[in-house]
Amino acid sequence: MKVRRLKGYQVLYLRMKDLIAIKVECKAGYKADEYPVRFYWDNMSFEIEEIVDRWYQGVQNPAFPAANYFKVRTLDKKIYILKHETKPDSWYLLIKGETIIL
Repeated sequence: MKVRRLKGYQVLYLRMKDLIAIKVECKAGYKADEYPVRFYWDNMSFEIEEIVDRWYQGVQNPAFPAANYFKVRTLDKKIYILKHETKPDSWYLLIKGETIIL
């Protein structure tokens, strides 16, 4: 991840494999952390309007821990992919090579 300043803004250049650690609020149903309802990144809050898609990563390969993925749409109509690694209970934001201005 490259970071540089641009007229008072912080610009992040991220590659597809970049994972950004985030905090997530979840709806608990029949299991804890059933699905995300809000996430926090860089002191900003993103309320999730819709879970667009979700999929799972099993534990066949120890190099890739078990994880749940959520493709979400926020209230501002932007799409994000969230990864939840279940064993360490860690959440990440996946970025697809986009430039993000904070």
